[in-house]
Order: sequence, then structure tokens, then C-alpha cells
Amino acid sequence: MTLIAVSAFATSACAFPRAYDPEPTSVYQWERRQEDIQRREAERVRLCGMMNKDSDRYKRDCRRPGDPN
Repeated sequence: MTLIAVSAFATSACAFPRAYDPEPTSVYQWERRQEDIQRREAERVRLCGMMNKDSDRYKRDCRRPGDPN
């Protein structure tokens, strides 16, 4: 029974989407990627500016590696 479950899961792994985007290959794709990263970061900073600094959500979503505790 376990063997059937493992083999079913292993064969269905091809149906799952990839966890990352492929690397851009053209200059235009790289530019779009960088603009998207900058846009998402600006939105994160804007939303974090409106949050209560003592909340758990702020600690989870707005902390960056290296920030003081």
C-alpha cells in the first residue's frame, strides 16, 4: 500500500508547477524582471509604513535580515 502511495506521488510530481521563474534570456525580460522587483519592494515599503510597528504582522512581513530586534 505504501509503495502505491509513493509511486503515485512520484509520478504526479510532474504536474506541480515550478517553484521559481526561469532566468530571463533577453535584455527586455531582465528589465521587466528588475522593474517588477522594484515595484514589489516599493509596495512592501508603502504597506509597512502604514502598519503598527508592534504588531506580529509587521514583524513577519516587514523585517529584513540584519534589522535590529
